[in-house]
Amino acid sequence: MGIAGLVDLKKRIKSIQNTKKLTKAMALVATSKLKKTRGSLERNNTYFESYNEVMSEIIPTINKESKYIKRNKGSKDKLIIVITSDLGMCGSYNFSLVNKVEELTSGNMDSSKIVVIGEKGKSLFKRYKFNLLDFDGKVSDIPSIDEAKVIFEYGYDMFEKGLVSEVILVYTWFKNPLVKQPVDKVMLPLQIKDEVEVQSKEEFDIEGNRDELMDALIPSYCNSMVYNALINAKTAEQSYRMETMNSASKNAGDLISSLEIKYNRIRQSAITQEISEIVGGSEAQG
Repeated sequence: MGIAGLVDLKKRIKSIQNTKKLTKAMALVATSKLKKTRGSLERNNTYFESYNEVMSEIIPTINKESKYIKRNKGSKDKLIIVITSDLGMCGSYNFSLVNKVEELTSGNMDSSKIVVIGEKGKSLFKRYKFNLLDFDGKVSDIPSIDEAKVIFEYGYDMFEKGLVSEVILVYTWFKNPLVKQPVDKVMLPLQIKDEVEVQSKEEFDIEGNRDELMDALIPSYCNSMVYNALINAKTAEQSYRMETMNSASKNAGDLISSLEIKYNRIRQSAITQEISEIVGGSEAQG
């Protein structure tokens, strides 16, 4: 490889160095966003866990004929709400959610209505031939209660009208940067644990109009369930993106080192050859 080859190598090294700067910057941005969303998640988890404890006592006391407990018989379809990302560069984050939905539908797409939150996720699900409902829900980097409410009301409305038999949330649960995985949670109908049912009936009672309380409490609980899912999903997304960009930066650094070694070897070889030619020419003249 001559001088032209050295020029091409130098350009390639420069290009990869620029890419590395970009991936490092993206990793820093993702790290900053992860710190913010993780703080929101920790605060919300404390609230949601307390809410869950109260609801685990209340739900078994609800009349089994209640619209919140009884599965709709008018439709066998289930509504699956999938929370994905708007942007890419987050590794296997969206692909793992596709796999989770495929697992839930068991290949029977006809009995499932699917809503995907996140533009990048939408394009991926369409590529895998999922038929998606038209829903324009938006989620910011730090999810808000209002954003959760829009998603909750959509699912709740379909369930209440008998268009679907159940509403399932699919999202990525975040425990820590090393433990995060796609999960599914049934939002409606409310789930009753058999082991809690007898104890709750005996020990938990509600004063006043039970139906009015349920009509106020259950939607609020379901909305908080969606909100918690959104914060988990966004925290996991930033964690995936941070890892992906850090890995890309490391790979770029390794590639740069390899190319620099190759560049130096070729350059030294070219210099050695030039010296040999000069010495050879000098000896020929002597």
